Amino acid sequence: MLATVNRILLAVAGAVLLAAGIVVLTGAWPLHGRHAPLLSEATRDRYWHADGWWWAVLAALAVGVLLALWWLLSQLRRPRLPAVVVDTGDGAYAVLRGRALEEAVAAEAGALDGVAGCRVALRGRRGSPALRVALELEPHAVPADALAAVAGPVLTNARTSAGLPELPAEARLKVTSHRAQRVT
Repeated sequence: MLATVNRILLAVAGAVLLAAGIVVLTGAWPLHGRHAPLLSEATRDRYWHADGWWWAVLAALAVGVLLALWWLLSQLRRPRLPAVVVDTGDGAYAVLRGRALEEAVAAEAGALDGVAGCRVALRGRRGSPALRVALELEPHAVPADALAAVAGPVLTNARTSAGLPELPAEARLKVTSHRAQRVT
């Protein structure tokens, strides 16, 4: 939901800036025509030959434009991999939905002893996917055991079911907060 709102606001801001740029380039209303200068000669002389602050303003605006372009490109990039290409062995290929693989790995990792919750994101390219696994451990869990269980059977099952020779994974562990037990 938030991503949709973000993209809508970005599109509206882009349309407004595009319209403003077209107005400036064509010299339409409220400017005085295509051949009239944007700034009068007196204004140009006054600010162009001023001290070094004018160049600092231009540099700050250029940095702002570069940051805005970077943000625009990061908004258009898809963070998750929508599908994985699976070799069926008979010369054909099948497509495995990325969400299905994520849900299967999350369900299997979430069922491990000491794991309170699990989120999985499939990243990379269709031919070489990678997993990002975020495990939320219970207070009594041993992190090394949970990590070994994910790295062993869980990733082996995912690799086998997707028909991938390798499936690199990054695991992030977090312990759930718990209240101290009081002895009375």
